[in-house]
Amino acid sequence: MPEMQQPNRTSPQSVPDEETFVKKLGVPGDQAVKVLSIFGNTGDGKSHTLNATFFGGREVFRTSDTQDSCTVGVWAAYEPCLGLVLLDTEGLLGATSKQDRRRRLLLKVLAVSDLVVYRTRAERLHNDLFRFLGNASRAYLRHFSHELQAASQRLGLGLSLSSLGPALIIFQETSNTKTLGGDSQTPGNAEQLLQKRFHLLGLSTEAFNSVEYVGTRTAGTPTDFSGFLEVVRQRANSTLTRSRRSPAIVYNVLKALSLRFDGEITDSRIVIDCFFPDEYFSCSSVCLSCGAHCTNSMNHLKDSVPHEAAGRCRYMHQYNNKVLICRVCYERGWEVTVNPKTSASTDSKWLGLATYVWSGYVLECPNCGIIYRSRQYWIGNQDPEASVVRPELKHVWLGMESFLGTNHNGAQRVLDGVNFVIQSVSEYSTGPSKAITSWLTDQVAPDYWRPNSQIMECHQCKKRFEDGDRKHHCRACGEGCCDACSSKSMPVPERGWGTAAVRVCDDCFRTGGNSTGKELESAREGTGLLARRITEAAQSTLDTMASAVEYPLGFVKEVARPDYWVPDHELVKCHRCAKPFSGTTAKHHCRACGLGVCGQCSPELRTVPSRGWHHPVRVCLECSENKGEL
Repeated sequence: MPEMQQPNRTSPQSVPDEETFVKKLGVPGDQAVKVLSIFGNTGDGKSHTLNATFFGGREVFRTSDTQDSCTVGVWAAYEPCLGLVLLDTEGLLGATSKQDRRRRLLLKVLAVSDLVVYRTRAERLHNDLFRFLGNASRAYLRHFSHELQAASQRLGLGLSLSSLGPALIIFQETSNTKTLGGDSQTPGNAEQLLQKRFHLLGLSTEAFNSVEYVGTRTAGTPTDFSGFLEVVRQRANSTLTRSRRSPAIVYNVLKALSLRFDGEITDSRIVIDCFFPDEYFSCSSVCLSCGAHCTNSMNHLKDSVPHEAAGRCRYMHQYNNKVLICRVCYERGWEVTVNPKTSASTDSKWLGLATYVWSGYVLECPNCGIIYRSRQYWIGNQDPEASVVRPELKHVWLGMESFLGTNHNGAQRVLDGVNFVIQSVSEYSTGPSKAITSWLTDQVAPDYWRPNSQIMECHQCKKRFEDGDRKHHCRACGEGCCDACSSKSMPVPERGWGTAAVRVCDDCFRTGGNSTGKELESAREGTGLLARRITEAAQSTLDTMASAVEYPLGFVKEVARPDYWVPDHELVKCHRCAKPFSGTTAKHHCRACGLGVCGQCSPELRTVPSRGWHHPVRVCLECSENKGEL
């Protein structure tokens, strides 16, 4: 080896960026490299092998003559003659408090390597060697192959990093026994014996593009590394299986793998005989319903890949994890989920819930439109699972609000729907319903009533009616009055109202009414009163129903509360204005964020499809301003 400066040794784990990595290694900017990593048990001379083979015996990688391991973590150095980045790893039998994380780190190093050397100084090849390499091959194919391919696409490489795995070299040094295949002149006999041992243990080396054996026997003389160096030189110069790449790419790929497979390993199912169990690399999430583990890689949610499990889930009523798939779309190859809703997207927000009261819940497919109404025919209506949808049980993953929000607020959606219907009917003095109500009132009003369109001010106090003010008709004189000037009630039988007390203005209450003969005749004939009396009876029924529903709605409110809502007993003050809740300050829940707010901080009604509210519901001012997130 020609004279050169002492190579730099660095730990890739402590390097902040690719420029620092290349600079510390001393690699020329345009130099393409291959990566060689060495593995083996503690004390088998991995660091000494690298120093003696590639650096003329100089201590580039630290060695020790004590029983303690001198390599902790992973260290790298650059060998310019062969263009190799050498990675020295911690011994497999080294004492550490985080054995599982260290083993996972070793596989990350193996995954980015072009040449993998397993160094052993044992007289015979033990099963630990075969298990380590066999499990590494399985883990590479199962967990790292896809991630390497994704990393190569992100880095813009022409050749996929996962198309071929690394070349494997098993380097054994013995003192008293012959090397593997040493008693046979048959070429390749050692490799055949290795594959036979792998097969007998039920293991495979499929991930490695080649498997070679190099043996040397040392008896009282320095170890002969020439055969090992020659095999490494041949593999380093070969471009048939793996091509060289810049050291910056090596750093970025190792960093990508570290970010992907990073996290605590706490699963008790880890098999002791397996060096790289799936739990080292798999997502730790567990289905809340059936307990199945997610089969995807760690941190897969960063790529917007949802949780998946191998087996079917079981139904749990508290999670309501049965979803309905549109049958027509499923037969066309699409899996479109439909959820029961109180109204369809094409329904008017004012009439949608009225349709719900009559026709029941609706199933709407974004492709097929409305496919089912629960009470469409009232008699003989088919079950949707037998006609238009296909039921499936879905796994329930912690934190998946898009699933839990849709299935856990069904009860509250019905309660809000009932409230919305009542408010839409009873609050007829607001919004567009005011004009309709006034017109209907005029159509059924008695002949002696002044039409609503002509009532501009109170007949008693002359106060002008503003938008939203309620106009009342005196049942005695028929004039329009405000609420304060028509607060009295008395029987007006001469107008045909029977013996029941009805609303009258203050003047008529004092005088006892002043009906004319013509009006009394009209009253006796009953013209103009029947429709109005029916209307008032219907209104009275609605008011009574609203009062009756108010108590049971409050009673079951906590039972129907969605999971993301803050419980009522924890609501002390408004989340937005910090006003304390009291007997006069009502508590309201924002249907978007679930926080408690007062009425002034939640004046608007909006649909919140992301939470399953497809009709207008209460939202706070902050969520109303963030319209794109609802």
